[in-house]
Amino acid sequence: MIGSTRSVRVYAYSVAVDMRKGYEGLSALVRQKLSSDPMSGDLYLFINARRKRAKVLLYDGTGMCIYMKRLDKGRFASPWQRGEGGTLKLTLSELSLFLEGSELVFLRRLSPEPIGEDDMRVVTALR
Repeated sequence: MIGSTRSVRVYAYSVAVDMRKGYEGLSALVRQKLSSDPMSGDLYLFINARRKRAKVLLYDGTGMCIYMKRLDKGRFASPWQRGEGGTLKLTLSELSLFLEGSELVFLRRLSPEPIGEDDMRVVTALR
């Protein structure tokens, strides 16, 4: 599994993607469709129409990497059941569950929202 010692954001592209795309094709989708920088260090998840294959694009600081998985049985959860395209945010834990074939991912939020600056002010005020 993709491991990291830092907090990373994970974005799922919610439109089926041609899995023949490589580094340049997936990077172009990130730039054009997701309006993001593929070299930001964030993870980008892409799924094919049959939901049997998935790719994760990431920049590790030294170069572009693609992690690919093909399921032997079953299908990946469908990110496009919830929207008409665009981006869905996931946590690293949700990405791990997705790549293991969990059907719960994308049906409901599995992880709590990250603690933001406003939440930290409330916690500090309560002390």
